[in-house]
Order: sequence, then structure tokens, then C-alpha cells
Amino acid sequence: MSSEARSNSLIPVTLLTGFLGSGKTTLLNQLVRQPAFANTLIIINEFGEMALDHLLVTHSNENIVMEMGSGCVCCSIRGDLVQTLRDITWRFSREGNRQFDRVLIETTGLADPAPIIHTLMTHAQIAPKYRLDGVVATVDLATGTATLDRHQEAVKQAAMADVLLLTKSDLVSPQHREELLERLANINPAAPRWEIHAGNLEAAKILGLGLFTHEGKSPDVEGWLNEHAYKTESAPRFQAAPQPLMGMSRGLLSTSTRAPQQDVNRHGDRIHAFCFTIDSPISELALECWLEVLMTLLGSNILRVKGILNIEGRDTPIALHGVQHIFHPSAPLPAWPTDDRRSRLVFITQDVTREMIEMTFKAFKDKAGHIEGISV
Repeated sequence: MSSEARSNSLIPVTLLTGFLGSGKTTLLNQLVRQPAFANTLIIINEFGEMALDHLLVTHSNENIVMEMGSGCVCCSIRGDLVQTLRDITWRFSREGNRQFDRVLIETTGLADPAPIIHTLMTHAQIAPKYRLDGVVATVDLATGTATLDRHQEAVKQAAMADVLLLTKSDLVSPQHREELLERLANINPAAPRWEIHAGNLEAAKILGLGLFTHEGKSPDVEGWLNEHAYKTESAPRFQAAPQPLMGMSRGLLSTSTRAPQQDVNRHGDRIHAFCFTIDSPISELALECWLEVLMTLLGSNILRVKGILNIEGRDTPIALHGVQHIFHPSAPLPAWPTDDRRSRLVFITQDVTREMIEMTFKAFKDKAGHIEGISV
């Protein structure tokens, strides 16, 4: 079975995150009324012994909402959530047929999205059944600046999101709104930012965010990678154009940078977002060496990395997706999306600069050259 066919056979999972009071429950109340969510099973995670938020969620079907009340999902990731995801395929079935087509997980406001993503990507009992369709984060425009200043969890939620949903715009001044929008663009330049009112949002805006869609459409590589978002004035711009991997000169890395208008870390967010481009095809060994270096040295600070890679000996590219120290198995793509055959990767990191990525890139080149007995 091809990677695309396998992806289409998996149950898509949307992860809904956002800090306390940012409007997740209000949004869910509206989403569950829409036809696109008619066959969605919603897992609501609660923090504390008594679950309260679920009382505010519309129960459009008694078999469609499952509440988790034994602790924060990011802390019980090896327990409750794994068991829930494993069990719902048979608990919510009739005559052997599953009664839902997708899953939405609402996390607590303090949750780190990374452990949930890790579970979906790597857990032996979960990964064969589910695939991450997208991470959606709600941001309160009225309190967002103060929340980002005080809570690193909120910064991480915004940085790892595929879509940012902006709430309570009626409670914020135009100046504060623009300042927060600029800050979010620095934290996560590629994520679309949609303003929503009273939780109203077209479901299609947060579905089908993954590389492979459940409907079996061709993968939207350009939309998924969205590398052009990382080359704006509001985000760091990085371009690496190494010489060919075989017989490289010492001019390994050349950079073309344009200083952003503002310092991306002026708020103390510690987030860096940049694009990394490699002109020449990469050997498979060199790629493995680089990923090993990244995971070993910088893994916990690489919030997300997406890429389309030109591998030596292949006519078509592979897609790469990593979250912190975990990289999803590379997925062969059916074709190049454009005539551009360069390898392109986009990074969102915490406390990791583009210069650090340069160092790991040089390390992987040197290691691959040594192993293959090639002079570099």
C-alpha cells in the first residue's frame, strides 16, 4: 500500500488547543452543529477531578462526545488518551461498523500539544489507526499579549498550530489587535489567522490541514509547506545553498538574509521561524545523519519542521515532518508540486537559531563524507 493510500485509510485527528478562556468550548458548540462534524467523535480532556466544560458542549449525539476527567491530557498521554483512542473504534461501533469518521481532541488550556502529536505519530497501537490532520489553536485577542508574556505554554500552542483562531476581537483596541497579530506572525508565520465571533467558523477552515487528505485528493504540498510565509519581512529569512554533497568545498553554506523590521524575540517568545533550502540532491545516508544530529542535539527545541526533499536516486520527492525529537517516517510523494527541485524545509524552533541549524547541517555533511570515504 502506498503512503498516500495508507494515510487515507487512517482516521484523521484534529487537535484543538488554546489557553484558558480563549474560546475553545464556544467554538465546539458551533462546530458540532455543522454537517462537516456530523460524524466526528469529540474527546474532551478535563483537568481536575470534576469535569465542568463538557456541560457547555452541545451533545448532538449521545455517542459522539467522550469526556476524560482523570487529568490533563499532556500528563496522562501514556494512559487515558492512549486507552481512549484505542477503545473508541470498537466502543462506538454498531454491527462492526465504526460510527465516526474523524476525531477532535480538545486539550486543556495548559496542555503542551507535543506529547499528543508524538503519540499519534509513534505509538504502536495508535499510529496504525490515526493520523494528525491538523493543530488548531484559539487565541484571545483581548488577553493574548499578556498570556504570551506570562505563559510559555501559550507561546508553544501558537507556534505549533496549523491554524490560529482569533477570538474576542470586540474587546480589544485596534492598536493592541495589530500588535498581537504582528507578534503571532513572528511566532508562526505560516499559520492562517482567522477571526471568529461567538465561535462561528466554517468547519472547512480547520479540516484537511494535513499533507494527505481523507477524501483521497492529491496532496497539497505547496499549501502544506507554505514556505513563502517564512520569507516575509515579519519573519526571519534564511536560505542555505550548499555545494553538491559529493565532493563539497569548504564553502558549504551560503546565507542570504534580510533583517526583519522588528526583532522577532523582542517579546521574549524565544521562537525562531525560518526556511532552509538545499540546492543539490541529498544522499539518503546524509539525511539520516542530519536527522540523528538534530534529534540528539536540538530535538526538544525543534517545535515543528516540515520539508520536501530531493533524495539522490529518486525521481519524486519525499515529505518530512518532525515534532521536537520525533520525526514521522518520510512519505514518498507522487510527484513534484512545481518545477522547483530543491529540498526545502521550514523550521519553527525555540531557542534554536538558524546558525545552529547550519552547524548541524555541516555536521551531517562531514559525517556522511567520512562514512562514505569522500573528500570534503
